[in-house]
Amino acid sequence: MGLIGLRKAAYRQLEPDGWPGKGLSPVNKALIVLIVLAVSEAVLDTEPTISAGRELTLNRVEFSLGVIFLIEYLARMWVEVENPRFAKYRFPRLHYVITPIAIIDLLAVIPALFAFGGAPSLVLRFFRVMRMLRLAKLGRTSKAWRLLHQAFVRKQQEFALILGMLLVTILSAGSLMYWAEGDIQPDKFGSIPRAMWWAIITLTTIGYGDTYPITPLGKILGGFIAIMGVMLIALPTGLFAASFTEAMERQRIADEERIAAKKAARATVDAAAE
Repeated sequence: MGLIGLRKAAYRQLEPDGWPGKGLSPVNKALIVLIVLAVSEAVLDTEPTISAGRELTLNRVEFSLGVIFLIEYLARMWVEVENPRFAKYRFPRLHYVITPIAIIDLLAVIPALFAFGGAPSLVLRFFRVMRMLRLAKLGRTSKAWRLLHQAFVRKQQEFALILGMLLVTILSAGSLMYWAEGDIQPDKFGSIPRAMWWAIITLTTIGYGDTYPITPLGKILGGFIAIMGVMLIALPTGLFAASFTEAMERQRIADEERIAAKKAARATVDAAAE
């Protein structure tokens, strides 16, 4: 097998769409196990009762996994010339490394390749959180994640419109509560930014209860704003559910067409052989 043949074989192993078999390739299955192991190690490393006395072992595990993921990153960069999405460009690997998923891959590898000895606690916590980015690597091997991405992209204009409506509503609600409650509760509604905190918590239906109106006018406005919040939250939920259902249906039709095409090709070969 030449270098090009080896690269094609590696591409089929690393990219889910390139694997001819049913389901994920053995390499991607192994990577999923390693990702889960790496994230579990990063979570346990933040618990002093578990990590105490085991820092060296955990650091070795973290470094080893980081080296594996670095090799995976470099291998993906090498094989992307086989990917139809990037092969059309003059510099396919350059276009690959600037994609969001490639950047996430690189950011997830970096913390494991640095020694944390003597680092301030804030910096240490930041790098520990960065290691959680490895969970995003599961997206490239999961059909469900890809369907979610397609559902969001196809409705991104609608989501942008809803986000704009939500921002306008938050600003309006904060301004109204500042007008109604600002003099009575200056520590909570004494400015529009302070009142906007209450508006965000109320419109998202979280309702911490630390801030609430006490005047009759404020209670009336608060009740109206709370109802508006329920309506606004329902909009993106229904939109995303419908878009995800459409993406699943398109995927089902594409799978059926691919299976039918394979059967037709096989039948043609068998007829020719006879």
